[in-house]
Amino acid sequence: MNRLRSDAGQAAVVTVVFITVLLGAVALVLDVGSWFRAQRATQSAADAAALAAAQELPEDTGTASGLVTQYLNSNGGGVAEFSFSSSKLTNDTVNVKVTRQAPGVFSKLFGIDSVSVHANASARSGSMDSARYAAPIAVDRKHPLLNCKPLPCFKQATTLDLAKTGPGAFRLLNLDRSKGGTGGTIDAEWILRGFAGTTDLGWYGSDPGAAFNDSKFDDALNIRIGDELLFPVYDAVKGGGSNFEYRVIGFVGFVVTGFNPKGSKSVVDGYFVRVIWEGIQSDSGAETDFGVRTVELVG
Repeated sequence: MNRLRSDAGQAAVVTVVFITVLLGAVALVLDVGSWFRAQRATQSAADAAALAAAQELPEDTGTASGLVTQYLNSNGGGVAEFSFSSSKLTNDTVNVKVTRQAPGVFSKLFGIDSVSVHANASARSGSMDSARYAAPIAVDRKHPLLNCKPLPCFKQATTLDLAKTGPGAFRLLNLDRSKGGTGGTIDAEWILRGFAGTTDLGWYGSDPGAAFNDSKFDDALNIRIGDELLFPVYDAVKGGGSNFEYRVIGFVGFVVTGFNPKGSKSVVDGYFVRVIWEGIQSDSGAETDFGVRTVELVG
């Protein structure tokens, strides 16, 4: 009987120890899970802060610095360390490190009140080799406001001439790389919503007709008054008629303020602007930099 009582006592002790260890393991798993979620949230905050700051680069590191703090505070806070580095252009990349304290709940039983979680993110701003949602109006590289240094002259009223640049060529591009005219309906759609495909650098055929005399084109441009559009910039032409082509070397943002359809002498009024746009970053970019930027996480 004494031996049975001794065994029962030992079993009770083992059971208590086992349950304690099991509860501790479960508690630790729950806390580790919450720390993992905290780290993911911290990474998301670091990514958001880097992408926001990169929109001001490379021109304005001061505003970019403020945006790191602003976006971090809007996404859960934390301690941020950041710096700027140069990839393709001077100060075109922002590097952000965020540190937060993730509290423990059950782990406090083991003396662990909180743990530090860290996240690193880098984002780069650059000009584009390929753009989404471009509009079909081509801008001459020789335009005076595209030759200011170091960037185009922004927000200065100007007029874009849609007059002929060659036989049957009115500075309207077939962004889908088709031959011949796309017509007023398709051009109007590209004015309203942009070309849904990608517009790469290179040669593009011209719409040989004066599609801007189409009422749909006219209506589309009038709807977009006050909006930012993305126009291809060309520096050379070749061919003639339906084979006339423009060489696209970059892109520029343009805010439309008016449109005057006057047959072959139609013009678009507005001004050039710096824009953040969807596209693929350039590997070099310096030669085709007209103030259009796309930002992306790097590293």
